[in-house]
Amino acid sequence: MSQDTTTKLIGSNRKAFHDYAIEEKIEAGLILQGTEVKSLREGRVNLREAYATVAEGKAILHNCHIGEYSHGNIMNHEPLRPRGLLLHKKEIRTLTGKVQQKGLTLVPLRMYFNQRGVVKVELGLARGKKHYDRRETVKQREAGREMERAMKRASGKP
Repeated sequence: MSQDTTTKLIGSNRKAFHDYAIEEKIEAGLILQGTEVKSLREGRVNLREAYATVAEGKAILHNCHIGEYSHGNIMNHEPLRPRGLLLHKKEIRTLTGKVQQKGLTLVPLRMYFNQRGVVKVELGLARGKKHYDRRETVKQREAGREMERAMKRASGKP
C-alpha cells in the first residue's frame, strides 16, 4: 500500500522491517477511546513491541503504547491496554489459518489517519528473520549503496 498525500502518518514500526520478512499487508481499523484519539493526534504512539493476535473470532492489538493525553483528566486511558482491531469475518478467518498453519506473526507496521480522519493500522503478516538473514539484508543494502556511489562517480566524470 503506497502512502497517499491525504493520509497522515502517526507512527511506524521500522524495527519490524529489520526483524521480520513481511509477506502480506492488511489494513485494519482500531477500537479507541476518545482520549486515545486525541493523544494520537499529538503523535504519541510506540509500535516497537506491539503485536496482534487472532482468537475466538476477534483480532486484538497488544503492547501498543499510546501515551496519555496531555490535557486529560481522571478519565484518561490506560496506555498499554489491548485494543480491538476491526476486520471482516472472512479476513479474520484467513488470518487465523495463516497464523496457525504457517507459523506467521501479525505485526503492526504503521498507524495513520486516512482521508476521512479515521485511525487505521497497517498489519504485516510476517515471518521472523534469523540472525544470519538480518546480516544478509544489511550486506545487500550496503552493496546497493556502493553500486549507487559507483554509478554517480562514473556518470559525474566526462
